[in-house]
Amino acid sequence: MRHLSVALTVVAAAGSLVLAGCGSDSDDAGSSPSATTTGKPTGSITVFAAASLTEAFGTIKKQVEAEYPGTTVNLQLGASSDLATQITQGKPADVFASASTKNMTSVTDAKDADKPRNFVSNTLEIATPPKNPATITTLADLAKPGVKVAVCDAAVPCGAVAKTVLANAKLTVKPAASLQDVKSTLAVVESGEADAGLVYVTDVRAAGSKVHGVEIADDVNASTTYPIATLTHAKNKPLAKAFVQYVLSAPGQQVLRSDGFSAP
Repeated sequence: MRHLSVALTVVAAAGSLVLAGCGSDSDDAGSSPSATTTGKPTGSITVFAAASLTEAFGTIKKQVEAEYPGTTVNLQLGASSDLATQITQGKPADVFASASTKNMTSVTDAKDADKPRNFVSNTLEIATPPKNPATITTLADLAKPGVKVAVCDAAVPCGAVAKTVLANAKLTVKPAASLQDVKSTLAVVESGEADAGLVYVTDVRAAGSKVHGVEIADDVNASTTYPIATLTHAKNKPLAKAFVQYVLSAPGQQVLRSDGFSAP
């Protein structure tokens, strides 16, 4: 009996060591900076996003950080074409949200993103200073002599859409200013440096009383589709994927719809 008791003690001790070893491996796995032991993402990410997403993604950033305590979402906003170039040249980022499929394609062709998802679309509207000094009431008014019109550079999505809209309307407009992105275009209208600007519906809404909006007829207006993707070289893929999923989710879509974006 004494020999049996000793043997059982040895087996029990060995079992305790095995269990202790397993517990140690689990703790090490959970110490990753991008995921907790519960599977929820932690850490931080950098999101490259089109300038027109400034307000909506500012709200979504706060909601994602509240959904996943301990996380930080850093937004870098600008022209989609510039952001795409930075990504393909190796600038670190985790997520890309583009204002056009063309710029996303340049990133996926470089193998820097995979499986982008379209999440919203946007259309153009005319913005004027609040008192509308040039009395702009239709798109055709932009072609009148002396009217100073601001547009986005043709290389960026809002500029490409503006070019399509003017072509649809068979109008020739010589811009007084061609800006790097939609927010810069809106700014020269707000300041009164331009009589009108071709910007997105969402930007007119975000500007509130700083500008006056003039709708563009549906038969000549044009839209652009926004794709989003986790980047191939993302340093924090768990949080990057969680951010993308939140944008695609009902709460994320509600934020985007309330800011004036439409279904893709």
